[in-house]
Amino acid sequence: MDLTESPRATTELQRGAEALLAHLAAGGATPVLPATFADVDGHWLPPAMEALVALMAGQDALGPLAKAAQRDERRTALFLCLALAVAGQGDRIHASWLGIAFGELSADRPVAHGQRALWVTAARGAYGPAGKIFVLRKLDAVDLPDQTDVDGWLAALIPGNPAVVIPHSLVDYPELAEIPDLAVPTQAAAKLARLRGRCVEITSSKRPEDSASPPPRNGSGRPVSAWAHDEPLAVLRSLIGSGGPEGPMGSLVGHLRDDLSPGADPDLAAAALHVVAPIVRSVAEDLSEATRSAPPTRITVPILGHDILLLPEGPDPRSLAEAERRITESGVPKRRGPWPGYAVAALGVVLGVAAFVMSMMLLLLPGVALCAFAGHLLWRAHGQSRADGDYVRARTTELRELADGAVWAMHEYAREADTRAKLATDDLTELTRLIRRGPRAA
Repeated sequence: MDLTESPRATTELQRGAEALLAHLAAGGATPVLPATFADVDGHWLPPAMEALVALMAGQDALGPLAKAAQRDERRTALFLCLALAVAGQGDRIHASWLGIAFGELSADRPVAHGQRALWVTAARGAYGPAGKIFVLRKLDAVDLPDQTDVDGWLAALIPGNPAVVIPHSLVDYPELAEIPDLAVPTQAAAKLARLRGRCVEITSSKRPEDSASPPPRNGSGRPVSAWAHDEPLAVLRSLIGSGGPEGPMGSLVGHLRDDLSPGADPDLAAAALHVVAPIVRSVAEDLSEATRSAPPTRITVPILGHDILLLPEGPDPRSLAEAERRITESGVPKRRGPWPGYAVAALGVVLGVAAFVMSMMLLLLPGVALCAFAGHLLWRAHGQSRADGDYVRARTTELRELADGAVWAMHEYAREADTRAKLATDDLTELTRLIRRGPRAA
């Protein structure tokens, strides 16, 4: 029963419980119950607090333990497990308390705040190797529903995967790297390498117990825990009626993915990696298999806006000829040709002849002007024709050079494929070795 549900819950008792938690969180010595402390009939908290103080003092706590458990066994076990962990004395809990407090996990139900608090506390080593193994077994017993959601697990472990991975062989032809037959193996190899790196990071991260400097100790000589998470204290405050954890309860898969993300607590990441190791191994195997896809022998690529079929021996002559025809037909605008110049020149000649025949010298000047203008038009038409021819020749030459270069790039890509597959096999072997080790228990 919660204190807030009992009309007989006194303000002094709640204040005493809050003071006790503050004392434990600050790493104080063995607490003493206040002189005004009194039992409240029907409530589990007063005898639970009495049992906690007795346990921390090394005294017999069987009497208050039995009384508190009789009133509310689960809350008593959860209170003692979390309070002793916050006090740095998680080794004093009884193994059965963890089972009573933790309950059962299910992928269909949200993870209770108390379960998450015990999960965090055990993963960080507050209960020793046995406590960590207990929580791992609880997590292992749940069938995860999202085992086929490869993208979801990859997004958690290695977020920010690039849309296109350009191998060294295709640096000069990045458009080739976007073709699915070429993109899938390179992207798979890059993801597998990053996945291996993340697993190396998780399994080799330095834990607090690896620190060369001794941990701080309280007045009783026991180490003081440095909490990186607020769950344990938040749940303890909820148990005594002083508020509750912030935010709604999360799903099991959601917690696992949060713990696997870069920047997460290394102990939680190690525990989560152990739980999802079969999924990670399956994803890694699929990625490794994808890197072994044989490069295509025939591939159609866009070059200068034209589809060219590339073959091992070179560009396909028919697709190349078709592209050249299109460049010739549509690569330059349609022009009127030299005919306007010829027409103007003919008119100028007619005026000149008329000037001599009819002895009208006034017609000679316009005729000369028209002939000069006709010459300008013909010169400009010739220049345009030559420029158009130069453009077509340059584009067709560039097309052939790019097509030949793309064929050589494909040959280089094929040579890289063997190396890429070998590196992927090495990554898979190392990743499998890492996740078989499991999290460090001590």
